[in-house]
Amino acid sequence: MSSHSHLSIEELVRQCSAGDDSAAWEEFVRRFHRLIAKVVVHTAARLGEYSRSIADDLIQETYLRICTSNFRLLRDFDERHPGAFLGYLKVVAASVVRDHFKAAQALKRGARRSIKTDDLSNLKVEHLGVGNPTTIERAVLIREIEEHLNSCVTGPDQQRNVRIFWLYYRAGLSASAIAALPGIGI
Repeated sequence: MSSHSHLSIEELVRQCSAGDDSAAWEEFVRRFHRLIAKVVVHTAARLGEYSRSIADDLIQETYLRICTSNFRLLRDFDERHPGAFLGYLKVVAASVVRDHFKAAQALKRGARRSIKTDDLSNLKVEHLGVGNPTTIERAVLIREIEEHLNSCVTGPDQQRNVRIFWLYYRAGLSASAIAALPGIGI
């Protein structure tokens, strides 16, 4: 039995949001992994092609989203009633799955063809064919995403985490494929 098994959900979330208690994280995974996996599998099956590898990647992506920005999702959570955190986790997991399938749909519609992926951090309108309304809108969207990433993703791994974001959402690499890349350090 874990030394953290006696903690309430609120206390466990508080300890996990500090980020440096591996035993608390083990307890977090023990308590909530089944719920996260169930939501991911159900939502993925409802939205698109379901496979075990996609589900595994999306479960890992859910944990990554929980941990981004120095555990902001955990720090900002305000439990207003019993069971609220379970609902919160369901929403986060479902959101990760929806985001994945939206990005996949965007790639199928040709989003990949409009952007050169050799240097995603320096996207400019000139690369997209100036004057075409679709490419201008796309460049504005990419620039807004980039600005949001730069303001939300902080810490010593900021550049790496932004690169991972682009590899996942723009290049369409799975979490395991990204982790296998040299220099990523996952």
